[in-house]
Amino acid sequence: MIAEKQAVKLVTQYESIRRQEHELITRMLEVIPAVDGLGEDRLAQLRDALFHADTPYLMVFVGPFSSGKSSLINALLGANDLLPMGITPTTDRITMLRWGENSQRMRSGEFDTVFYPSDLLNRVSFVDTPGLESVFTQHEEQTRRFLHRSDAVLLVMLATQAMTAANLKYLQLLKEYGKTVIVVLNQADLLTAEEAEKVMEYVADQSRVQLGYKSEIWLTSAKLGLEARQPDTPLDQDLWEKSGLNQFERYLDKQVGDVARLRQKLQTPLQIAQSVHQSALEQVRSGQSALDKYQSISENIERQLGGFLREDDRVVDEVISEISRKFEVAASRGSDAVRSGFGVGQVPRAFVRGVGEITSLRRLVGSTSAIRRALDDSKFDEPLGELRETAGTLAPRLEGKDLQDVDDLVKYADRELTELPESVREKVIGKIQSPAQYDRRALQDAAQPLDALETKARKELPDHVEKSVQSANVFFAAYEIILVLIGIVVLISQPSTADAPSLWLYLLLGVVVLALLGVAGWILRGLIIANKFSSRMKQTSNAYTDVLKKAANKQVSYGMQLRRDSVAPLTRLVESQTSALSRQLTELTEIGTKIVEIEGALTRMK
Repeated sequence: MIAEKQAVKLVTQYESIRRQEHELITRMLEVIPAVDGLGEDRLAQLRDALFHADTPYLMVFVGPFSSGKSSLINALLGANDLLPMGITPTTDRITMLRWGENSQRMRSGEFDTVFYPSDLLNRVSFVDTPGLESVFTQHEEQTRRFLHRSDAVLLVMLATQAMTAANLKYLQLLKEYGKTVIVVLNQADLLTAEEAEKVMEYVADQSRVQLGYKSEIWLTSAKLGLEARQPDTPLDQDLWEKSGLNQFERYLDKQVGDVARLRQKLQTPLQIAQSVHQSALEQVRSGQSALDKYQSISENIERQLGGFLREDDRVVDEVISEISRKFEVAASRGSDAVRSGFGVGQVPRAFVRGVGEITSLRRLVGSTSAIRRALDDSKFDEPLGELRETAGTLAPRLEGKDLQDVDDLVKYADRELTELPESVREKVIGKIQSPAQYDRRALQDAAQPLDALETKARKELPDHVEKSVQSANVFFAAYEIILVLIGIVVLISQPSTADAPSLWLYLLLGVVVLALLGVAGWILRGLIIANKFSSRMKQTSNAYTDVLKKAANKQVSYGMQLRRDSVAPLTRLVESQTSALSRQLTELTEIGTKIVEIEGALTRMK
């Protein structure tokens, strides 16, 4: 009872670890193909490991045509017609027999799989091969694959034709695989006891010579086995033992019930997984070393792009500064001209022009105002006339610089790309090249609003100053005329009393003081007009440079994108490689942790 419980516990542990290995290797088959430089042979090894993890104890039946391989498997599973039998070659494909809830056959490109609800297939899977006469010719690759995966190879031969020259050759070939070879002598019921003993001795001697060790030799009879295990009838135990097929069950009980043997069975796929994992990890870590190179390329390009942007900004700032300076010169000249028109010596002329505006006699004092002549003489608009030319230098400077930078980047990217491994270069998507054309619209579209602002600075602001000056002159003249009239009234109404002169003089003095205050107010008004002119010129300057800077920034952004696009295939490659290697390292680290967990479970298996 205790032994039975231990056996159940052992099988439970075995199945749990086997499922974990299956999940582990399945995940590795998703991750490993993406690792650069890992050979296809490693993937093939993983597929083998998955086969091991997905398959219980595997016994491969090999032997000449009509040696009874299919009959033995039918007898072991208690199914007379599960596999075709006959004295002529009936098996031309490799067939794998596995447990399944329902009996069915599935055909694939390499081999057939037969599912059958036999308790025996819960512990073992069988592989039935064509006759050895064709195995190493027509089916060599598939057979070798199953022999490599097998836990035990059963060389089936007729007891009456044991160890023919062909069978000796097959033993030699099977030795290459290093697998456990069991010699199964079928149709032993045709031999007498004495003949059976002699055959056993002869086969034992030959196996020792050919294999280097004495293999197990089983005398069997598929015919008796089929008779012993009839469908819907109890097993005839005596006949079953007489058939020799009970040796399969004893062998499996020993192998599948042996902790060390089961551990070894589970270690096979795990060792393969460990080996492939280590190779993949080394490859990724090697790639991580190369990643420094990739990152240096990306970082260098980013540094260059940063430098290009700073240079573009410097070009824009130079032009903007030059334009601002021209506006400052225009504002300074204009404001000086305005202030010069409001000096003390200009008071009489201002009064006369004010009177002319009031009396509509402006033509008598000249059609061009003094302030307009002063502004024209100051040549305030001379630097403004240079704005278009100065702003116009920005487009060709940026274009020339953009195209030169693109050419330099393309040359650098081409050089770095050629130094990358071939496996990495093959992943480049797109072509590293200079643009076929250059788009100048950002700055071209700014020309019209810039011309409008220049017109405002050269025409509208002087007109506004002229109107302000005319208004100041009119107000000044009206003010002074009123004071003159008041003075006349004071003189006409001079009193004759003795005290009158004193009062009269005070009134007259008050009129003079007010007149002088009017002159001072007029001069102050001129200073205010001059300052407003400077302020409005500054506002226009700011608007002009804002329009130009926004357009320039668009052009700079276009140029930077042009640079990035020219080397985008390389930078995308670097980014994708960096991301892929980081992801692969993370995944392989997790896989490594899982391998350690399964190793621990194997160690605790008992």
